[in-house]
Amino acid sequence: MGSQPPIRTGALHSGTVISSSLLSISFPVCRGAARSFRLLQIVALLCAFLAVPRADAAPRVGSHDGFTRLVFDLPGNATSKVSAAGRSVTIRLSVQLRAEQGALKAAGVTAYAVAGGLVTVTLAERVSAARTRVSVLPRSGAAAARLVIDVPTTAAAQASVRAAATSTRPAVSATVTRPRVVLDAGHGGGDSGMVSQWVKEKDVTLDVALRTRAELIKHGVDVVMVRTADTWLSADKRSDLDARSRLATTGKVSAYISIHVNAGGASAQGIETFYFGQPPVGSNSRAVLENGGGSVGQELTRQAASSAQNLLGDILSQAKLSFSRQLAQKVQSRLLQYTGAANRGVKTDAFYVIRDPTTPAILTEIGFGSSPSEGPRLATAAYREKVAQGLARAILDFLNTQ
Repeated sequence: MGSQPPIRTGALHSGTVISSSLLSISFPVCRGAARSFRLLQIVALLCAFLAVPRADAAPRVGSHDGFTRLVFDLPGNATSKVSAAGRSVTIRLSVQLRAEQGALKAAGVTAYAVAGGLVTVTLAERVSAARTRVSVLPRSGAAAARLVIDVPTTAAAQASVRAAATSTRPAVSATVTRPRVVLDAGHGGGDSGMVSQWVKEKDVTLDVALRTRAELIKHGVDVVMVRTADTWLSADKRSDLDARSRLATTGKVSAYISIHVNAGGASAQGIETFYFGQPPVGSNSRAVLENGGGSVGQELTRQAASSAQNLLGDILSQAKLSFSRQLAQKVQSRLLQYTGAANRGVKTDAFYVIRDPTTPAILTEIGFGSSPSEGPRLATAAYREKVAQGLARAILDFLNTQ
């Protein structure tokens, strides 16, 4: 018998057409062979369908000042068409997501539903679908393509989006209230921090913080700087750290990042990032030095460690600290990616400046100024720019912002 022509299926998924030599195999004309042939067809089609890139449908949800953000990861770059009616926003995508639905417990939204290329978000009462902003962001480096939905949660935010819709300026220039980030350049003024033959900590941290701010502003983030010059907030270390930490709770802050430079023996090198918690067992707490050193540092560390101990039994505080841990993990990962530095890990310690658990807060040691290899690198503008780019990218990842 002559061989059968290849069988081509219709578009199963995002325009994919399947042609398989498996489906063109000749079989004797008999009932058993015909059944086997059909079974092979079904198995091949199922395997091909499952192989098509798909993304999880459940969104990540973030609460910001004036709006709630939903982020759906997409399997690839996509186009979209948005329709709004009543309390529903529906987005038709050119890619497919796994079918799923569920309730949402965040301001302004109540539920979501995904069916293939259709994503529908149900809004809370008195929230207008027409005021909701939808963006499809392309893949960027290691960040996947994603669908971002911003739902205003206050009258002011809804007015901001309404103004954006009627403005004659480009839409990208009119946004809802922006997420706010506090950047703390460690030390300053009469407090130089660590000093080596290559760098002063206060100079490096300020330069990196300013560079990070510049990058975040490009992406629409509102940045609050603890300092923008070689100054301190108080000559008294406790007052200085108190003033810095208060900025984490002034207004609605999405993240607080304290930037420092490490010191140690000649062989010590690498980056490590901390969130608030119990100090390490023994006398290796970095917090003592960053909390002022000497008897002051020991006393402030003791107080902070006591607070950390009290938080262990507080379920709500532990839940909030989990966001700090996520931020620390993202910062550590991005800094290693951008600099190629050694990985000293994500840890907890009793840093006085990040002791308030209500705001995601971390302290990152961006390298050892005392190291013969890292010290000279930290002295260069090019390396500081790498550190700043890594920090900014991590913060944007945490905020779910491009």
